[in-house]
Amino acid sequence: MTHPTLRVMPIQKLTQGGGWRTEAMRSYGQHQLLWFTRGQGRITVSGITRGYGAHNAVFVPAGAMHNFQITSQVYGTALFLSPELDLGLPARPCHLRIRDAQSQAELTQTLDYIQREFEGDAVGRDRAMLHHAGLLSVWLERQAHVNDDALVPRDAASRLALRYADLVERDFRTAKSVSHYATELGVTATHLNRTCKDISGQTASTFLANRKIAEARRLLADTRTPIKDIAATLGFASAAYFTRAFHSRTGMAPGAFRRGA
Repeated sequence: MTHPTLRVMPIQKLTQGGGWRTEAMRSYGQHQLLWFTRGQGRITVSGITRGYGAHNAVFVPAGAMHNFQITSQVYGTALFLSPELDLGLPARPCHLRIRDAQSQAELTQTLDYIQREFEGDAVGRDRAMLHHAGLLSVWLERQAHVNDDALVPRDAASRLALRYADLVERDFRTAKSVSHYATELGVTATHLNRTCKDISGQTASTFLANRKIAEARRLLADTRTPIKDIAATLGFASAAYFTRAFHSRTGMAPGAFRRGA
């Protein structure tokens, strides 16, 4: 059963169909809250990479590019919320390390309440879910006042990486190169590549290529769009060039990936 504006699931379920589902750089049309209760890994949101661990809450607004690692030791809950809901959710990404046991319990309990309503069919189910989601929004606002946000761009390099990530998410379906983005940002391509490497662990060129290939994987796995049309949609000069780029990043030809998805 799927609620039209709210969806909740175990974090491990996000990897159904392959680990690339979370490891590929992508965005969603819905807001996303990730509540990690066990395990650790790396997460990149809007060009900024940080480690996450147990009792970390990460809020990713709709349209924000992100990816993260999930191992078999990682547990938690993922909540998706429609941007149409007027809940007062944050306008930008945030990553909060929740150390207070009472605050950890409050979030876990709120998500449990939403999960229970999501899976049930009691009278007033939808209204109850929305009220619990509203309380979750208040919880996020309060925690942001007492916990450091690991995704706040604290220097010029982080701000540049964030601006670049936003531009890539807007235009990755075009043929724009890193040089085009660098010019738009008022820096050289060399400086942009170096800055992104320092902030996210990957150069600007790799960041852009990974975003394109992530979308290609999604289209290959979830649609029947012809490969040549996927290539054109993502700004590749030809289907042959797309095939080489896809194989270079994944070790598979697009057709083979689609057959195995």
